[in-house]
Amino acid sequence: MSALSTDTLPMTANRAKPGPLGSLLLARVACAGGATRAQLVRDLGPFVSSKLSPAELRSTIDTELTRLLSAGLVRNDRSRYRASEAGADATARFLREKESHARAWSEQRDIWLVAKVLGVDAAKPGIRTALTRPEGLNALIVQSSFGLNLRQALSPSKLRATLALLALERAFGNNVKSGLNRGAALSAKAGRVLAGQLLQNPREVNTDARLVSMLSAEQVGATRAEIEMLRLVLLKRLATGVLKEQAQPAPERIAPAAANGAAQSAPKAVKRPGLAQFSAGVLVAARSHAQGWSGSRKAFISQVWQAIRMSHPDWGLSEIEFKDMLAGAHRAGQVVLASADLKDKQNLKGFEESAISYKNTVWYFVRVDD
Repeated sequence: MSALSTDTLPMTANRAKPGPLGSLLLARVACAGGATRAQLVRDLGPFVSSKLSPAELRSTIDTELTRLLSAGLVRNDRSRYRASEAGADATARFLREKESHARAWSEQRDIWLVAKVLGVDAAKPGIRTALTRPEGLNALIVQSSFGLNLRQALSPSKLRATLALLALERAFGNNVKSGLNRGAALSAKAGRVLAGQLLQNPREVNTDARLVSMLSAEQVGATRAEIEMLRLVLLKRLATGVLKEQAQPAPERIAPAAANGAAQSAPKAVKRPGLAQFSAGVLVAARSHAQGWSGSRKAFISQVWQAIRMSHPDWGLSEIEFKDMLAGAHRAGQVVLASADLKDKQNLKGFEESAISYKNTVWYFVRVDD
């Protein structure tokens, strides 16, 4: 699951480890030039403003400084606090660095501490660059929150395709993965529709970047996906030790209500089909609507969809989910889809409602073997 992390500094010999704010305080003191008490209050205050009053913050900082001084992690140099060699090493371990670095507070805060919360490796130049850009930070927040690979920040289009597959897997189960080939067959619009199901209020979003920013803000509880606000929310977690709850699976879709709109007293549970079960159902439905001669019988995809919708309401499929699953079943070799030359203009509506686009091909029919 999510790599969001707020663990504190490691234990030192015979000393209790600092609390979350103490760990952050030492990371601030370890910056170039150290810090005065006033600077510590100013720089750490925004991260605990909702938890501590100004007087409580000053008292807590004094307590943590005393603890760090007694542990030998901090020294007082004419009212300016600096990290000792042991403190610098402890900070390096806290930030998962191989050696200590006395960098500027702005870099420590915006890159290394944010990377700490997200569980990404700020030692990689590409990660550091991504953390300085809104789209990069949005991507890393979403990747961390949904348990995706964190080796690099994915582009909005790649992240959309990955999230669309994740939404399908949550709907249909892991046995859909091999057929969908990591979401590559989904159109951009279809992918956004599916990935939009991961939002707290599922909806279609018009661009990949907008989709990622909305998911990012939701996952950290920010009101806006602005880079400064996202950083602030993340660092509040680090300062207060509040772990992000694990990303919850998207709620199972409920079978649509009856056409008359009558309220259901108890929603029917959705029973998602596996790839084999889905494909078998499609072939049964296609045989009942197939036309043509022996060896070349086929049914409009739109007719198969209507048959599936009526015969398997417990699957709870939308039309776009049905078509995406059907394309996956075709590529997995479970069913065979067919195109058309469109010379026959007598059933344009059937062609329009059946179309599934994939690369340079458009499928309209499900083939039926006699």
